[in-house]
Amino acid sequence: MAVNDALRHELLAMQAADQDLLQTLIETGELERHAYHPRMRAVHERNNARMRAILDTHGWPGGRLVGDDGARAAWLIVQHAVLDPGLMRRALPLLAAAVDDGDADGWCLAYLEDRLRTLADRPQRYGTQHDIDAGGRAYPLPIEDPAGVDERRRAVGLDPLAEATARIQRRYRPDGPSRE
Repeated sequence: MAVNDALRHELLAMQAADQDLLQTLIETGELERHAYHPRMRAVHERNNARMRAILDTHGWPGGRLVGDDGARAAWLIVQHAVLDPGLMRRALPLLAAAVDDGDADGWCLAYLEDRLRTLADRPQRYGTQHDIDAGGRAYPLPIEDPAGVDERRRAVGLDPLAEATARIQRRYRPDGPSRE
């Protein structure tokens, strides 16, 4: 199967719209003034609707269909679908099948599974979801079987939890995220 360049470019454009607006809102300080910035909401709603259609037509858009960068863009779009957990739940088994088939990265599945678990107030498995406390310190949200987290992370290609938390901490400053 040849890469679907049109779909790949569309996914990359959707990802760019998300990330470019996010960076703009961070730089202008607008992100902190809104629980969910209306412009970000509009991008996510548009991306969510299109991703539903893509899943209907293609299933999970893995690397063989849209290239590795297109597959990672699809993951980011679904990962940011916090307004639509139903889309995230629908995508999870499709992404899992793509990972099993070698058509998507295991770390993408880990992040999506953890996101869904934390949204449902359940402990995460891989420690990918963090928050910042009132003192400005990054910490992972609750983890199921914390003793085994680094082994689970290694199995999907993630670095140890302590390294990930330190990296998040380095990017965070009390007056807002850094531009690293």
